[in-house]
Amino acid sequence: MNRLLISLVAGLAASVAQAGDSFRFASIDGGMIDLADWRGKPVLVVNTASLCGYAGQFDGLQTLHERFGDRALILAVPSNDFEQELEDEAAVKEYCALTFDLTLPMTEITHVKGAEAHPFYAWLKEETGFVPRWNFNKALIGPDGEVVATFGAPVAPESAAIAGRIEALLE
Repeated sequence: MNRLLISLVAGLAASVAQAGDSFRFASIDGGMIDLADWRGKPVLVVNTASLCGYAGQFDGLQTLHERFGDRALILAVPSNDFEQELEDEAAVKEYCALTFDLTLPMTEITHVKGAEAHPFYAWLKEETGFVPRWNFNKALIGPDGEVVATFGAPVAPESAAIAGRIEALLE
């Protein structure tokens, strides 16, 4: 009987373990963005802020979105954790559409650090120790749901470090 109980508990623990492709975000357009829908493909998750000095990277993120299409997910996660985001989702969506002509998927304004961090970011911290230290930090999740790499704000989305890595994951 004890072996059966131990086996059941071990099985439950294994099923509870998460990978980076098992999280959901509230979409800025309504509904949910489910990373499980992208299982088997690379996912680049970027915490963004409209008023940040790195906001020009939206252009690079859009370029990646257009380049990789449905072969990879490029996901912008607006956050006000560094006090550089607009007041609400409608303002963020309008600003990004008008200023950068963004069509890539975006989440609602989301916490990326601290006690209120989205479960994806809590998992990222637990798995790698990585916590965004500023806006436009990036996490690349591989097709297997594991963290491939993390990048700070200065690393441009279209750089070989990021775009090249996504391309390699697609081969």
